[in-house]
Amino acid sequence: AAVVFGGMPVTGTIARTATNVRAGAHGPISGILHAAYILIAMMAAAPLMAYVPLATLGGVLAIVSWNMAEKNEFISLLRSSRGDALVLLATFLLTVFIDLTTGIAVGVTLGAFVFLHKMAESVEVEGGASMLGEDEADKMRADRKPYRGVGADVQDFVVYRISGAFFFGATSSVIATLERMGQLPKAFVFDFTGVPIVDSSAAKGLEGFAHKLRRNGTAFYIAGARTNVRASLLRAGLRPPDVEYVVDVAEARRAYAAREAGQAAAAPPANH
Repeated sequence: AAVVFGGMPVTGTIARTATNVRAGAHGPISGILHAAYILIAMMAAAPLMAYVPLATLGGVLAIVSWNMAEKNEFISLLRSSRGDALVLLATFLLTVFIDLTTGIAVGVTLGAFVFLHKMAESVEVEGGASMLGEDEADKMRADRKPYRGVGADVQDFVVYRISGAFFFGATSSVIATLERMGQLPKAFVFDFTGVPIVDSSAAKGLEGFAHKLRRNGTAFYIAGARTNVRASLLRAGLRPPDVEYVVDVAEARRAYAAREAGQAAAAPPANH
């Protein structure tokens, strides 16, 4: 619109938006009216502005900026965490000493890295439940012990649960946790009930672990995977016979029991 009338768009500002918000505005009509008021003021009093010293205007802008600054929120963000403080200071200093565009670009980029780091740290892997009944399994879900590969009963049927977004930032820690199991069990269940998303890097990492389980003869079950999560895993190559998808851990337990019964029935009778 500025170019149509021979103008050159230079920058945007939040000063008038902040003023509107502080005055109690709630919708876009306030911005339209604010622009109309500025237009009327310029048309009626523009010649008078030539008599206002620039130093006076600078002082007015300094006071307005100081009143707009949310000082309590600024201090609170500095004290909250190192990541938030880094994003805040980088954005603030670059805006003051370079320009607004650079400050926003760097701030958004740093904020994205901080967010990914927090998401990676929020992913939890816990497990080690053996062939338990429903009541016992539910009781253990709140406080499962890490699987150590000790005990014959634990080595038969092992359940691990992952909570949080399973993406490239958390792949190495999750796979490292699985690799520390030691002796592989006869059946391994990965409970994906608490996983909202899975990216291709995480799915590929899990595919390598699935091949390791298959070489060991371990039955691999993925329980409770959402539709989008299952689609990502399937695209990465996690398909039967490497893995079997089940509704929950109880169904995995039934599938494993049926598999063991079938293998026992197909085995040749022992010679006495």
